[in-house]
Amino acid sequence: MEGVTPETVVWTRDTTNPEKRDVWTAMMRGFCSRCPRCGKGRLFRKFLKCDGHCPVCDLDFSPHRADDLPAYLVIVIVGHIVVPTVLWIETDYSPPVWLQLAIYLPLTLFASLALLQPVKGAVIGLQWALRMHGFDENPPSDIPPV
Repeated sequence: MEGVTPETVVWTRDTTNPEKRDVWTAMMRGFCSRCPRCGKGRLFRKFLKCDGHCPVCDLDFSPHRADDLPAYLVIVIVGHIVVPTVLWIETDYSPPVWLQLAIYLPLTLFASLALLQPVKGAVIGLQWALRMHGFDENPPSDIPPV
């Protein structure tokens, strides 16, 4: 009598048919401080404090890991905007130093503060869309809760 072996099942990405998540849509929704899944619920309860869950679709926001990263991203983004502008104005118009300091320092501070929340929301949207840091439907059990 021959032994009957069960057919081997190979698990692939196509086997489970997970929810489709568009990266750009999720990032734009996060940039607008909205839930990356539904786009209707609010993402933040305070200026940089993430809400516990979406009030519309009940998506849990606790797995996000975007606490320190947006500050560095904002500095890089503002630097990439302000520095070319400063160089262009300096080479074409050559204003006095006191005028440059009176304009560029408040501009840099305002731009940094204005972009903190949108960049953090975009990072959370990116993490959700790519199923990073516990945003997967079936996260491994060995990952400790955040």
